[in-house]
Amino acid sequence: MYYNGVDLSYLVFVIPPLIFALWAQFRVKSAFSKYSKVPSERGMTGADAARMVLHANGISDVRIERVSGELTDHYDPKANVIRLSNSTYDAQTAAAVGVAAHEAGHAAQYASRYLPIRIRASIIPVTNIGSNLAFPIVLLGLLFSLQPLLYIGVAFFGLAVFFQLVTLPVELNASRRALDCLANSGLSDESVKAAKKVLTAAALTYVAALATAIGNFLRLLSLANRGRRR
Repeated sequence: MYYNGVDLSYLVFVIPPLIFALWAQFRVKSAFSKYSKVPSERGMTGADAARMVLHANGISDVRIERVSGELTDHYDPKANVIRLSNSTYDAQTAAAVGVAAHEAGHAAQYASRYLPIRIRASIIPVTNIGSNLAFPIVLLGLLFSLQPLLYIGVAFFGLAVFFQLVTLPVELNASRRALDCLANSGLSDESVKAAKKVLTAAALTYVAALATAIGNFLRLLSLANRGRRR
């Protein structure tokens, strides 16, 4: 799949999702920056929002800690702790409220034994191995014309695609849980909409990650099929 020395499979399968991913990253940073300038209702901080979501879900054993960096917010299920960045933890902004509530939504998923997040957690070790080995295995298959290696590499990368496929509903569900709690807390529609804008922009990055994984999978499959025809 070459044209005048240009790898068309890379141009067709990889470049478009890569451009989409860059645009999604720009969108989330732009949205976070915009709504970081919008004061939260009632002076609610990110930590306050996380506590509110935890309380609404009957969760009392999850700690909330500060972590350095920007947009480094995450829930650590092993330590059972929500880590909020400096720009989220004590920030009284709409962006901080949305991001922190989303991370608490992940804690609620684990507490309710939400199936997709349990599947995602169980396949992380295998996925990491598969995604790291996929390209080297395909390359070895091409170099030594070993057809089985080509498709083993493709299958390994298929695990990465499956991981991203499971991750998308997990992230969307965490945002839905967060927004439902914010709406039921008595916050105004304007405050909930502001949080939703931030979380919608963030969701695009997970869509982009899935698109990128699929694009790379199709390129590897194209390389494997090309090797078979040699």
